[in-house]
Amino acid sequence: MLSNRSIPRATVIPVLAYPDVNQAAAWLCHAFGFSVRLRIGNHRVQLNVGDGAVIVREMRPKEVNAALGIGDSVTIRVEDADAHCNRAKDHGAQITQEPVTHPYGERQYNADDFAGHSWTFRNRWRMCIRRSGAGRRSSCNR
Repeated sequence: MLSNRSIPRATVIPVLAYPDVNQAAAWLCHAFGFSVRLRIGNHRVQLNVGDGAVIVREMRPKEVNAALGIGDSVTIRVEDADAHCNRAKDHGAQITQEPVTHPYGERQYNADDFAGHSWTFRNRWRMCIRRSGAGRRSSCNR
């Protein structure tokens, strides 16, 4: 794939609409730890998220009175879901599910941002493999 300096290198880049793009970018950076990659006027901001990206854009005329984020969710991998959740809470994120560890080896929490978009933040926690039979044992790694 050819690269282009004007767009993040990530393969998939969610684009989310907000009433105020600059307010959204500032809030996402403070609450979720993103960083600004590129501002394009007052209508679009590209944000770095680890080795991925999110773009926030201005709302289109038909979107102005529509509910934001209904049915949409963005999942982001982080180093520590608990610490990330605490940071998000400190900056006003509405935590819709506190961090929980799942049996498939992931720890995650869910949050809504100030505009109503739904986010899931997760980290690899631990994977347990259980074997049955004569040499029965279990092994877990983190």
